[in-house]
Amino acid sequence: MRCETIRKDPVPGVTPNLADYEQARSGFTWSRAREELAGLPGGGLNIAHEAVDRHARPGHGDKIALRCIARDDTFSTVTYAELARRTARFANALRSLHLGHGDRVFTLLGRCPELYTAVLGTLKNTSVLCPLFSAFGPDPVEQRLRLGDARLLVTTAALYRRKVAERRSSLPGLDHVLIVGPGAEELPGTVSFDELMSAAPDTFTIPPTSPDDMALLHFTSGTTGTPKGAVHVHEAVVAHYATAAYALDLHPGDVYWCTADPGWVTGMSYGIVAPLVHGVTLVVDEGDYDARRWYRILGEQRVSVWYTAPTALRMLMRATPRHGPYDLPRSYDLSDLRFIASVGEPLNPEAVLWGQEVLGLPVHDNWWQTETGCIMIANFVACDIRPGSMGRPLPGVEAAVLERGEDGRALITDGRVTLVENPDVEGELALRPG
Repeated sequence: MRCETIRKDPVPGVTPNLADYEQARSGFTWSRAREELAGLPGGGLNIAHEAVDRHARPGHGDKIALRCIARDDTFSTVTYAELARRTARFANALRSLHLGHGDRVFTLLGRCPELYTAVLGTLKNTSVLCPLFSAFGPDPVEQRLRLGDARLLVTTAALYRRKVAERRSSLPGLDHVLIVGPGAEELPGTVSFDELMSAAPDTFTIPPTSPDDMALLHFTSGTTGTPKGAVHVHEAVVAHYATAAYALDLHPGDVYWCTADPGWVTGMSYGIVAPLVHGVTLVVDEGDYDARRWYRILGEQRVSVWYTAPTALRMLMRATPRHGPYDLPRSYDLSDLRFIASVGEPLNPEAVLWGQEVLGLPVHDNWWQTETGCIMIANFVACDIRPGSMGRPLPGVEAAVLERGEDGRALITDGRVTLVENPDVEGELALRPG
C-alpha cells in the first residue's frame, strides 16, 4: 500500500528535542550525550542512579514517578523519593542474601510496583537483572533461568507454582525465590518479598560501577533456535537517554505510557529505564488489553506520549475502525496526547493513517532489536512520515542496506561489503559498529 506523505505541523507549546534532523545528526557525539547524565558521585555510571536517585534529591523527590493502576482499577502513586527508598531496601535485601556484583537476579512478574523496585534495586546493587515474560510456559522459564545462571528469582506464588516449583531441583544455582504478595509460607524454599523488604534499611550507597559493568541480560524469543542472551552494560543508559529524547521526544513534564510487557526488551528499555532517566511520570497498568480500558487510561491519566505495539494498534483498529463512528475514543479527553510511537514488528501503513484519522495523530514506527537494546531507526516528531517506512537512523547511528549473496546474507568480498544504492532493491540491513 503506497500512501501520501504525512506532512507535520509544529505542536503548539512543545519544542521538539529533534527539530532539525540533519543538524542533529551532524552535531551529535556520544561523548556529548554522556555529559547529559549525572554520573555516580566520585565517578562511574549506574543506571539506577540516573533513573532514580538523581531525581530524588530534596525539592524534587516529591514528583510522581509511577502511577500504578491495578487490575481492579485501584490506583496508587510512587514518588521518586519513595522509589529511591524502596530500591535501596531491595538492594540491602540482596546484600543480606549475599548477592552482589554480577550475580543474576531474574524477575517473573507482571506490571506491578514490586517489579520496578526489584529491577532498579538490582542495578543499584551492581547485580545483573534478567526479566522474564510472565506468559512463558515452564519450559522457556526453566531454560532461561539455567542459561542465565539465575541465583535469585522474584515472582508470585501463582507463577511459581505453575512454572518453577516442579523444576526447582533442576536449577541448583537458584539459591533464593522471593514471593511477591501472599503465599510464601506455603511454598518450601521461598521467602516473602514483603517481609524481606520490611527488615531492610531504606538507604543504600551504590558501589563504584564501571560503565562497562554488566547490567541487563535479555534473551531473544528463541523462535529460530535456542534463545540467545544479549548483554547490556551500565553505559547503555547513555543510549536509553538519547534515543528516548529523539525518538520518543520525552520532556520533563510528560506523562508516559509504554504498553510493552516488562519481560521483553522494549518493556525494560522504554517501559522502565529511559522514561525514569528523563524524570517523567510513568503510567503502569497491571491489567490486560481492553479497548475501553486503554482509551480510559489515555484520557484519565492525561497521557502525553504513548509507546505501543502494532498488534495492540490493530486490535484498537478493529474496535474503532477508520470509517466507522469514533464514539469510543471520543468518550474520553485525549487532548494531552501529542505523540504516538510503535515497535515490535513492521507497522502497516493503515495503522499510521488510522492514528491520524481516529486519534488526530499519526503513529510513528521505529526499529531496533534485543541485541541493540535501544532504538536505532525511527520516525521523528518534527519530520514528515511516509506510512510504511520505519524512518531514518538516529543521531549517532549509521545504517545501510547491503547487497545479499546467494545464501541471503550480506555479500562480503575481500572483507568488504557493497551498499545497495538503488530504490526497490532488497538487501541486508546493517549497522556500523560503535
